[in-house]
Amino acid sequence: MATDYYGVLGVARGATDTEIKRAYRKLARDLHPDVNPEPGAKERFQEVTRAYEALTDPEKRRIVDLGGDPFDNGAGGAGGFGGAGFGGLGDIMDAFFGGAATRGPRSRTRAGRDALIPIELELDETVFGAVKDLTVDTAILCTTCTGSGAAPGTHAATCTTCSGRGEVQSVQRGFLGQVVSSRTCPTCAGTGQVIPEPCPQCAGDGRVRSRRTIQVKVPAGVEDGMRIRLTGQGEVGPGGGPAGDLYVEIHERPHPVFTRDGEDLHCRVTLPMTSAALGTTLSLKTLDGEEDLDIRPGTQSGSQLTLRAHGAPRLRATGRGNLVVHVEVTTPTRLDAEQEKLLRELAALRGEDQPESHREAQGGLFSRVRDAFNGR
Repeated sequence: MATDYYGVLGVARGATDTEIKRAYRKLARDLHPDVNPEPGAKERFQEVTRAYEALTDPEKRRIVDLGGDPFDNGAGGAGGFGGAGFGGLGDIMDAFFGGAATRGPRSRTRAGRDALIPIELELDETVFGAVKDLTVDTAILCTTCTGSGAAPGTHAATCTTCSGRGEVQSVQRGFLGQVVSSRTCPTCAGTGQVIPEPCPQCAGDGRVRSRRTIQVKVPAGVEDGMRIRLTGQGEVGPGGGPAGDLYVEIHERPHPVFTRDGEDLHCRVTLPMTSAALGTTLSLKTLDGEEDLDIRPGTQSGSQLTLRAHGAPRLRATGRGNLVVHVEVTTPTRLDAEQEKLLRELAALRGEDQPESHREAQGGLFSRVRDAFNGR
């Protein structure tokens, strides 16, 4: 009578490979002779091992499902723990850890790295946009071998160390049986290929360093610290792989007149107190050209005047920011006799002068102005 291998592992006949492996792991941990000295543990361990081998090999499991025994008359190979391992299934570590993953050789062609380069721009260039020529020193495709890394007329060959697998295996015996470990092939670095005759231009890398000039279109409205992405303008990858991206980082130089706050520009103008009191019209030089700025009579120091749509363009929207003009009113520090006389008369007309006794005792407004003008 054929052995009920499903019953040995305690799983249903329709169990998946994952369920079979999980059941075997549990039984193997409990029954292994090195951890279970009880009589019969070794035989029981060999039994569950055979059941595991029978149910994880598709052909042997088919024989089991047909009512036969894959191990009768040598069918399916001898196997069993302590023999040549699990037939073609690998050793016991395959059950515990899923076996050594077959990664296969990796490609010699890999994507290139991204690159970052700063660029300094004037304020008007960030506001209105610009086209700049940028010189970069980076890796480009080798024109001699077109990225293959092999000298002209030659080609890459299969690595004899790993037979093209990209990895080498070593087998060690332990208390759980044969332990198979894999590592990257040291000869081909995991590619499965070697280059007998490297390209004399790139030494087999498929790329060379070169200085080149590219054109960068700076959009209107960029700000300090922003980055412009140039797709495919970075370094070419090893083996002639696709180039990475080039990021251009904007550094805005300080402007002698204007400062920037997002979309808005700011500047300062100074007015004599007479112009601020009487009002005037200033000719203000903006980034767009000369503009007339109306100063209303009675304008105070610290006032802000706005020229709309004279700032920076909105980068991801329509329209422009504003130019905010900060007004500072200056007061003369010294007056001659005639100027002082006129100011006294003005103060009297405006009722801002006070009797001498009050001026001296209380430090009236006019006396404070007079003292300031005379530098006291």
